[in-house]
Order: sequence, then structure tokens, then C-alpha cells
Amino acid sequence: MAGNVAQRLAGLGITLPTPAAPVANYVPFTLGLDGRLVVVSGQVPMRDGKVAFAGKVTAESIDMGKQAAELCLINVLAQLQAAVGDLDRVKRVIRLGGFIAAGPDFTQHALVMNGASDLAVAVFGDAGRHARSTIGVPSLPMDAAVEVEGMFEIAP
Repeated sequence: MAGNVAQRLAGLGITLPTPAAPVANYVPFTLGLDGRLVVVSGQVPMRDGKVAFAGKVTAESIDMGKQAAELCLINVLAQLQAAVGDLDRVKRVIRLGGFIAAGPDFTQHALVMNGASDLAVAVFGDAGRHARSTIGVPSLPMDAAVEVEGMFEIAP
């Protein structure tokens, strides 16, 4: 990784991890439109091979949920880098999808997902502004608190 995105990540104190291997029957990313579109499969908040934020997000743990969403996006970016080689090739973040494990009375899903969205803008600037869906779910794989997926436009 080189260039502007690497400098922004370093300035934020972020080092991208080795991308995690899929935990089921799927691929971590797919390329489409002659390599100009990359869809990254949902990533959970893994750190050092373990889920760093587990369980349900509650009204009392929104900040924890935001940190989990940010870590998920870091893992999305690691997969994206594996797909395209250089994150400076990202023209824009098209869409992020977020899944928040929470109880039926929790309604602050958007605040949690801002952890990922805010990081996308911090890393890519205006090109990081994106469409988004945020969905509350009763559980996620490996008891993760959050899962984030992404779609990116890539320069040739």
C-alpha cells in the first residue's frame, strides 16, 4: 500500500491486518464491471484472529458498537487492498451495509454504523461518502456485535 490512503491510515494510527479467511462457503470479495467494482463480503470485528467485540449492542454500549463498526471497516479495507493491491485506486466508496446485533428495543443502529462511515470519510475524504443500509439483527456469526460489508468503485 502506498500513497495518500496509506498516509491517512498511518495518521489515524491504523495498520491494516492480514485479511481474514472466509469462515463459510463464500469468497472475501468479488470483482465486477471489468475490475472497476469490488464488493467485499461482510467482515466482523476480528483482531488477532478473535472477535474483539461480541454480544449485543445496547443503549449503554453504543460507543463500543461504534468501535466494532470501525474495526469491521478496517477489515473490509484489508480485503479491499487484497483485491486491488493499492487503496489509492479507490475512486469512491459506493455503499456500506451494516448489521448490528441488538435486542428488539434498540433503535440507535445508525449511530453504531457511523463508526464505519466516519472512518470511510476520514480515509477517502469526499470519495468516502456513500449510500448505506443499517439493519438490526438478533445475532451474527461468531457472536460478533457488528458486521460491515462494502462496495467500491476502482480506477483501472
